[in-house]
Amino acid sequence: MAEMTMLDRISIDPNVCHGKPCIKGTRIPVHVILELLAAGYTFDRILTDCYPHLTEEDLQAAVTYAALVIENEEVIPLRVAA
Repeated sequence: MAEMTMLDRISIDPNVCHGKPCIKGTRIPVHVILELLAAGYTFDRILTDCYPHLTEEDLQAAVTYAALVIENEEVIPLRVAA
């Protein structure tokens, strides 16, 4: 799926979830999908146990969106404890 077509699955609306990026047509923020993946959930488990109304393409769009945000963010180094 082309990157821009995939990103059509992400919605940012100030009236939905305080403007956080969400899967289009839902109130499921991208960060929730990322947190589930970080906790070890697979796409299949998310689709089966958590959000059966989503598609694999929705989940891939969330990951793609997050990657683009990170790629384009300004990195400010943290101070490392001595």
